[in-house]
Amino acid sequence: MYVRGRVAAVRQDDAAGGREPVDVVEPVERVPAMEPPGAAEPAGKRPEDEPGQGVVTAFGRQLKLFRTRAGLGRPEFGKLVGYAAQSIASFEQGRRIPPPRFIDRADEVLDAGGVLKALKDEVARAQYPAFFRDMARLEAEAVELHVYDTHVINGLLQTEEYARAVFRMRRPLLDEDTIEHRVSARLGRQAIFSRRRLPTLSFVIEESVLTRPIGGREGMRGQLEQLLLHGQRRNVEIQVMPNEREEHSGLAGPFTLMETAKGRRIAYVEVQKDSRLYTDRETVREMEAQYGILRAQALTPRESLTFFEKLLGER
Repeated sequence: MYVRGRVAAVRQDDAAGGREPVDVVEPVERVPAMEPPGAAEPAGKRPEDEPGQGVVTAFGRQLKLFRTRAGLGRPEFGKLVGYAAQSIASFEQGRRIPPPRFIDRADEVLDAGGVLKALKDEVARAQYPAFFRDMARLEAEAVELHVYDTHVINGLLQTEEYARAVFRMRRPLLDEDTIEHRVSARLGRQAIFSRRRLPTLSFVIEESVLTRPIGGREGMRGQLEQLLLHGQRRNVEIQVMPNEREEHSGLAGPFTLMETAKGRRIAYVEVQKDSRLYTDRETVREMEAQYGILRAQALTPRESLTFFEKLLGER
């Protein structure tokens, strides 16, 4: 566990704790970028244009085959699964990524014998940008997650309005369908807060992020209120790094630390469309040390909640 003011000692030879032997160093894993470095993303790029979206197209074709085999028109089928005919058309044409509950229901209604359900995990992965897909899977399974953010509030803490504003500011521009895809996927990640086995979560956020009214002042007010609510969860600690701090251990940029159920420790770093997952102990240990110092330099969780209340009082 990463604790404020120090980094918990990790015994590499602790077999009972599931740690790796000290003489094992795993290679750095690199998550491919969506496009080669330097390649420009076309304006209005759609999610199906990205690598990995072929599964969405394949799912749509399978869905249409099973629907026509059952002799159902889109309006009739839509009533049975609780979706409009227009949404069914979007799913079949690969223009929208179907949610898991729709896939489960469609498989049952169309008597697909599990064929549609078998694609559910891959379809779910396709809702994220290519560079984030591996991270999304690890994040969903993590027992500990510790995040340092410098530019925007972390996606796990964002309101729908704030998330939509962030994606609308993306350059090159995203089209409206892609924005809605991304917002839905981002909000879906927040299921981590309601998992049966609650993970330990902590966030260090730069003060400048909280005073930047992305999405407008009213939208930012709602975002600050959400931070207050999350900060009161028993398994969540949110800390603010004040602008006035003279000492700062996080000048190298934002990062995320994770621990899996098997005790594997991983660090994640993202910039632009490129991302990296680090699994070698030396690199991860260095980032753990940085995070421990960051927490010591930041406001305490209680002080940070008071800071949120102060900002809300000024709006």
